[in-house]
Amino acid sequence: MNWTELLKSELESAYSATEKLVSKANDQMLGWKPSTGANWMTTGQLLKHLSSSCGATFKGFVTGDWGMPKDVDPSKLTPEEMLPPAEKMPSVTSIAEAEKLLREDKKTALETLAKCSELDLSQKPAAAPWDPTPMILGRRLLQMTDHLKAHKGQLFYYLKLQGKPVNTADYWGM
Repeated sequence: MNWTELLKSELESAYSATEKLVSKANDQMLGWKPSTGANWMTTGQLLKHLSSSCGATFKGFVTGDWGMPKDVDPSKLTPEEMLPPAEKMPSVTSIAEAEKLLREDKKTALETLAKCSELDLSQKPAAAPWDPTPMILGRRLLQMTDHLKAHKGQLFYYLKLQGKPVNTADYWGM
């Protein structure tokens, strides 16, 4: 298997399972967050974050466009500016919005991946604004797919904690 096949397969699986979990949420849940601990996103914030956790970062790594204003250098942002505390994170206003944004993020990820050559995926260095550790582009994109999966797991537990009937099959998108 090559990088393109691996990444496309992982993307399709992750987005499919995530889309199915998002469809189990409802607008009344958007303000909910766990009651213990600190720095939890609300369900609405989590859904917004899910919708930019993969495609937007694929675009950043491949094109250098991180979606920032032209005069902002992402590598110069403070940790809080890069990843603000939960209370400062944006939220979706509806499940319909979350579903639309997730579809758009998937489209961005797949279109961006299609622009990558196998040579670039296997050899091109790709530093992240938050991590200058040398790493090839394919590995970085796989990490971003894992980022989507991690937050998919978070959504699974948010749904479970809110009493939604989800199980292992739902987690895996079956």
